[in-house]
Amino acid sequence: MEFHTQGRFRVNANHKLLDVWLLALCAQCGETIKLTVLERAHVRSIDPAALDGFHENDASLAARLLTEPRLTQRNGIALDWADGWRLDMDPVDLPKADILDVSVEFTHHIPLRVTTVIATGLEMSGSEVAKHIASGVISSDDKLSGRRGRDFSFVVRW
Repeated sequence: MEFHTQGRFRVNANHKLLDVWLLALCAQCGETIKLTVLERAHVRSIDPAALDGFHENDASLAARLLTEPRLTQRNGIALDWADGWRLDMDPVDLPKADILDVSVEFTHHIPLRVTTVIATGLEMSGSEVAKHIASGVISSDDKLSGRRGRDFSFVVRW
């Protein structure tokens, strides 16, 4: 199922304990689901700015929370980041190039595995990318392991 969110939160208080959910709508039927953000959290343990953001339905707070792995794991969801990043190559023609300069630009701060972005962009498997990084075929001034949500570049030397 596909869901969309507009950054609306629901906050429920039980004495000094709060539950906070991010509301999302089903793209097909319009049904609302609640993505758990906080569960039985003591009000004093919550950052006051975040608490204000929950009450004010802060869309930027919702966007930031959706990039946190804890939220997606806790709720059993996978985010679709189609069109979330762009990979530009110079020269564009991969088979004819000896050296390929590649830049990756993110449209949103999305924590994606660097090897997955490179593999998708160069149409290779993840294991091929890892092998090329280890052998130095793919190199960068930036770290090419782990997750990244900011722009980076790399070079492919065939």
